[in-house]
Amino acid sequence: MRHTGAEHRSHPGRGDRGILADVLSLTMNDAAVQALGLLTVPQAAHPPGGLAPDLEAVAARGITRRGDVLVWADSVGNAEGAPSIFRDLTGWECSDSSFHLEDCVPVPVAVVDDAPVIAEEDQRTLLRHGLAFALMFSRLVYDLEQPSAVRCIIGVNDTNGTFRFHQIRNGESWHYPDLERYRDKMIVVDIKPSSPGPLPE
Repeated sequence: MRHTGAEHRSHPGRGDRGILADVLSLTMNDAAVQALGLLTVPQAAHPPGGLAPDLEAVAARGITRRGDVLVWADSVGNAEGAPSIFRDLTGWECSDSSFHLEDCVPVPVAVVDDAPVIAEEDQRTLLRHGLAFALMFSRLVYDLEQPSAVRCIIGVNDTNGTFRFHQIRNGESWHYPDLERYRDKMIVVDIKPSSPGPLPE
């Protein structure tokens, strides 16, 4: 089952954009919904104590456009060489923007047989922070001089949690649209400003 939600916001003072509705849509698979307890306690999605300071620091890096790709402002990726070894620009952006949530959120990570293991409750913590971070990240997208539609992908399992983003392009996708194909707990957030620039080809 796919669970979706949408938030519509207007931005007065941005010329014609002020009378249009920006859209932020959220999709997650059953595993993520059950882990967060959204159907019984909606506020459970919020991280207790607020967003982890290290995630706030990641957001403070900002994002910028370099040629055809969108990157963290301090990215050392070779944007001019994109997509390089990747199939397309979407794959390049996902690789360049990806980071591990457990590196920023203080959760215990055990090591069993030389492999990391994250308990179910701590996976829930990573999901909460990942979702809260995606909502904070959306402000960076809206603040771009030429906003474009951007997708954030959060995946959490018993070994790690990841966050990545890419511009939404026609004919390109990093993830399977049917999130139930994943064993991971998956959340996808689409940020669609009301008057974005043209969709990347």
